Amino acid sequence: MSKEKQQVSRRQFLNYSLMGVGGFMAAGLLVSPIRMAIDPVLKKTAAGDYANAGISVDDITTEPQRVDWTIEQVDGWYQSKPSKTAWVYKDDNDEIVALSPICTHLGCVVSWEGNDQYPDQFFCPCHGGRYEKDGTNIPGTPPLAPLAVYEQKVENGILFLGNAISRKGA
Repeated sequence: MSKEKQQVSRRQFLNYSLMGVGGFMAAGLLVSPIRMAIDPVLKKTAAGDYANAGISVDDITTEPQRVDWTIEQVDGWYQSKPSKTAWVYKDDNDEIVALSPICTHLGCVVSWEGNDQYPDQFFCPCHGGRYEKDGTNIPGTPPLAPLAVYEQKVENGILFLGNAISRKGA
């Protein structure tokens, strides 16, 4: 090795300068996608929050009744109030049952006593799917899983519903 200082040629200086500027620009372009990928993980979620279903516990009977309510939802900068629906009734043990109206076959909406041939059953008009009053699917009909059940709690005599929990293993 020689003890003389090596000189940087103009070509090398330009290469180093352009690579530095290009690397700085590439890092600047990557900051936004990385932030978008990481930000949802770090944000506090509202999942599991309960919403007022707008029905008093005293008004719930043994006959399933349709209950509609809205929730506040924020997706990025877009705020909306989507509506939710549940079939609510009291079972034989006087416990409240809140079933999702979404058919587990193809996602159509089921209705209570929706067919004259099958009274006292939930009926899906899309493909003739049927469910018992407790939401279990009837063998031989298209649905292969029972209706989902909403998380619930009662505060001051008012029913609050949370997320629908799948019962595929039931």
